[in-house]
Amino acid sequence: MRTHILKTGYHYEFYSQLGSRLKSEKKMLQIEELKVEVGDKEILKNVNMEIPDGETHILFGPNGSGKTSLMMTLMGFSGYKVTHGKIVFKGEDITYMPIYERARLGMGVLFQRPPTINGLKTRSMVEICGRGKSADVETLAKQLNFSDFLDRDVNHNFSGGEIKRSELLQLTAQQPDMVLLDEPESGVDLESIVLVGDTINALLHRGVKHSKGKPHKEANGTKSALVITHTGHILDYITADRGQVLYSGALCCSRNAREILKWIREYGYEECVRCSM
Repeated sequence: MRTHILKTGYHYEFYSQLGSRLKSEKKMLQIEELKVEVGDKEILKNVNMEIPDGETHILFGPNGSGKTSLMMTLMGFSGYKVTHGKIVFKGEDITYMPIYERARLGMGVLFQRPPTINGLKTRSMVEICGRGKSADVETLAKQLNFSDFLDRDVNHNFSGGEIKRSELLQLTAQQPDMVLLDEPESGVDLESIVLVGDTINALLHRGVKHSKGKPHKEANGTKSALVITHTGHILDYITADRGQVLYSGALCCSRNAREILKWIREYGYEECVRCSM
C-alpha cells in the first residue's frame, strides 16, 4: 500500500511538472490544418506547425514545394486564399488579418526577391519600418556596412548581397517578434554571408558569433523565426532549434535541422519523405 502511494505521488508530481512546463512553453506561431489555393490550384495541404517563443525553425523543400507560398500566406499577401484551417500568432487568430495589422502585431518578412521601389529612398523606408521603435538609422546602417546606400532608391541596382542587407536593415529597425526569412543566403557572396548570419542572430537575440563560417556559443533567443532554405547553406551561419520539410504542399518531416539536411544531401527529398511516412 505504501509503495502504491509513493508511486502515485511520484506520478502526480511528474505530470504536474510536465503540465507546468507545457503551459510555460508559449507558442509564437500555430498553424492548424491550413489549406491554401492560388488561382484554382491547391498549393498547401493540411499544414500543421508550431513554433514556440524564442525558437528558430528551418523549412526545407525542393523548388515548387510551397515554401514561399506558406510564407506569403502567413504574412497575409493577396492571391493566397485560405480555404481551411487557421493561423494563430501570439495567441491571436490572424488568418484573415490584413498585412499591416500583422506587421503591427510583430511579424516581419525578408523577401527572396523584393521589388525595386523607385522614388522611395532606403533611409525613408527604414524610418517607416522603425516607426515607434526609436531606431537610429545611421547606426543600424553602419552595423550592416550600408551607410552609402541610404540615399538610394530602395533596391535600385542593388546586388543580391546588398538587397539582403537592405532587407535586414529594415527588419532590424522594425524589431518584429516573429521573422519570416525566405532564402536569406540566396545571392549572397561568401564575404557577406557571415555578416548576414550575424545580423540574423542579433535580430533574434541569439548572441551567436562565427569563426571561419562556423557558428558557436549558442544562446536562447527571445524572438522566433521561420527560415526557408533550399540549399541549407544558411545553417553554417545561424543556429536552429528544429527543421521541417515541405514537400508537394504538405509537411512530412520534423526533427533536428542538421539531421534533415544530412539526410537530404545523401538520399534526396523523396527518400526523406518516404522515411517519415
